[in-house]
Amino acid sequence: MPGSKVSDKVEFRVWNPYRSKLGASIVNGIKSIYMKPGSKVLYLGAASGTTVSHVADIVGKEGSVFAVEFAKRPARQLVRMAQERGNVVPILADARLPNQYRLMVPMVDVIFSDVAQPDQTEIVMKNATHFLKDGGEVLIAIKASCVDSLAAPEDVFEAEIKKLEKEGWKPQERITLEPYQRNHTMITAKFR
Repeated sequence: MPGSKVSDKVEFRVWNPYRSKLGASIVNGIKSIYMKPGSKVLYLGAASGTTVSHVADIVGKEGSVFAVEFAKRPARQLVRMAQERGNVVPILADARLPNQYRLMVPMVDVIFSDVAQPDQTEIVMKNATHFLKDGGEVLIAIKASCVDSLAAPEDVFEAEIKKLEKEGWKPQERITLEPYQRNHTMITAKFR
């Protein structure tokens, strides 16, 4: 209709902290997730894209989310979700091998990781070397049992923080994801 203004669609969705480590960290009072409108985010361990869709909403049309997932079945759902959000780039690849997707990902403001692997901190640092802008931040969801199933969760979290510090990273915050995610913590860090 000439002269009328089309308004943007408003959508309200539940962000379940029992199904999203980022959601759990927000509910538990994390000071900053560093993602804001216009941010470019590299999301490692995107799964089917539920949390990725929330991140896409946060960064908005001016931002982008580069969502890396290794498993084919959840990646299919990730691709379907990305078709509805033009700011999500789904990438089927192993986050341990950032050279596989280096031509698809620009320098980013934030790296979020939910890969649940024994070497998850090393995976984040390797990706940061390739893609993180100076002054950028990382958020790492640490699942203690994936790193070391025999060690006490608290010892695992401390060891992961020490790995970051040894490589020149400055941890910013550490917050438990209990009761939403058992034996998980979120660590945020900046490169010095």
